[in-house]
Amino acid sequence: MRRSDREIKDFDEIVKVLEKCDAVRLAFNDGEYPYIVVLSFGMQVKDGRLTLYFHSAKEGKKIDLIKREGKAAFQADCAHRLVFDEKKGSCTTEYESVVGCGEIEFVEDEKEKIRALDVLMEHYRGENFRYSEAVVPMTAVFRLEVKSISGKKSKKK
Repeated sequence: MRRSDREIKDFDEIVKVLEKCDAVRLAFNDGEYPYIVVLSFGMQVKDGRLTLYFHSAKEGKKIDLIKREGKAAFQADCAHRLVFDEKKGSCTTEYESVVGCGEIEFVEDEKEKIRALDVLMEHYRGENFRYSEAVVPMTAVFRLEVKSISGKKSKKK
């Protein structure tokens, strides 16, 4: 990282940044150009390892790329604020961000899918929201086991 003064080195602090984010961008290898999609997510930390959970329709380009490659990069950011310095005639942006990559796979077991969807709902609601389980068989659920992750924060002092 070029700006080591902005690097977030503590894993727990990186997780706290992700907890504040409302979406994750997943990037897949699609040959000549990457394919990027923005998704709702949930996350779980167990034994110092981070897993991200996602849901979607059961078909489409993203689904095809997951089946083909089984790998993805991700990015999330939050806490944006423009900071103007009238005297210097400059402007900058405060932010917190996380990037990483990992192995991505489908969650097939029905009970596991429900647990993953519960984790996803908890991220947005902070509580257990009872959604209709009738949607579970029609929903693709996949998880990304994070292999590498880094965080960055820019805050004016």
